[in-house]
Amino acid sequence: MINFSEYLPYAFALLIAIPFLVLLRQFVYTYIKLKNQEIKLLSVKSNSENKTHSYERMTLFLERIKPSNLILKFDKDLAAHEFVFLTEKTINEEFDYNSSQQLYITKNSWQNIVDSKNAIIDMLHKTYESLNNNSDLDDFKTVFIMNYMNDTDFIGATIEDLRREIILLA
Repeated sequence: MINFSEYLPYAFALLIAIPFLVLLRQFVYTYIKLKNQEIKLLSVKSNSENKTHSYERMTLFLERIKPSNLILKFDKDLAAHEFVFLTEKTINEEFDYNSSQQLYITKNSWQNIVDSKNAIIDMLHKTYESLNNNSDLDDFKTVFIMNYMNDTDFIGATIEDLRREIILLA
């Protein structure tokens, strides 16, 4: 015959331990759930910061490729064709450096940025072709600025679109 009195202390300890184990399980479950929510919240915040940073970087890129800023670059002793080459190279290098930002920017805005970059490069070449190839750099820069001013301000429009989008994100 089995003597249950020998097992009585173990049964008593088990009866006392079960509620604590249930409470411990509930605590761990709640803790894990809250940590997962925190991770999700941080990833959403990080994604929002990445988007904001992308819009800032692309706005800076657009500001840098405005003709009024481009004409201030490089040595004044360059020939016009050297200026065109170096300016185009600089624009393309900076664009390539920032190309990863398209992950965070809408397709429409990214296309506007690409179109603005290409329009500036086209304007550089058209200005150079329209002038006598032997014209000096100051004449080239003047005509380049005038061509941009006489055209629609596509860079300003693109920056304004980016500004509207970033306000919608906030």
